[in-house]
Amino acid sequence: MKRRDFSVCALTAALAGSVVLSPAQAQTRKPEAGREYLKLARQVPVETPSGKIEVVEFFWYNCPHCNAFEPSLEAWSRTLPADVVLRRIPVGFRDNFVPQQRLYFALQSMGLIDKLHAKVFTAIHVDRMDLSRGDAIAGWVAQQGVDRAKFIAAYDSPEIGKMVSQATALQDAYSVAGVPALGVAGRYYTDGAISGSMARVLQIVDYLVADVRAGK
Repeated sequence: MKRRDFSVCALTAALAGSVVLSPAQAQTRKPEAGREYLKLARQVPVETPSGKIEVVEFFWYNCPHCNAFEPSLEAWSRTLPADVVLRRIPVGFRDNFVPQQRLYFALQSMGLIDKLHAKVFTAIHVDRMDLSRGDAIAGWVAQQGVDRAKFIAAYDSPEIGKMVSQATALQDAYSVAGVPALGVAGRYYTDGAISGSMARVLQIVDYLVADVRAGK
């Protein structure tokens, strides 16, 4: 979903119109810098230790494209080499994105991402639940068997507020134009509108990871 107007139709049209290669052609063709991915003018700090390559996914729970991409990303993440670390970052394009940023980081702090991350997407996009406010979020989390008071304490904590600020700063450092999007090693950025499809994005990320590993 594009940052400037959050138009589902606009991004869908961009993706449909830009895919001109067959899957086999796309898989074998070397990604084009400046066209399918961008090299950042200034390197962004990463959290992974030396010897590891950080891949960042920028997402928004309410974004239908992020919901559609999640199963592919999850499957791809299970094939990653030991030196690649996937980090998820909920974006904060506007103030009303903050509750879902807090939701993600509260779940992360409680060790509940594996259990509930995908279920948040299902609740919003399949069950049509409105999880845009803190009270609704807390109620839904409690329905999943999580202690409501403990979740609210984490959700409202200064530590989670700091994580939200850092996430928003990271999205700005990467100049995230829309979601879903991926950053690689603090050096590169790509998304579906640039590359043509999210399947192509994953191929591009694999290519960039190999380049980083080779010291290029």
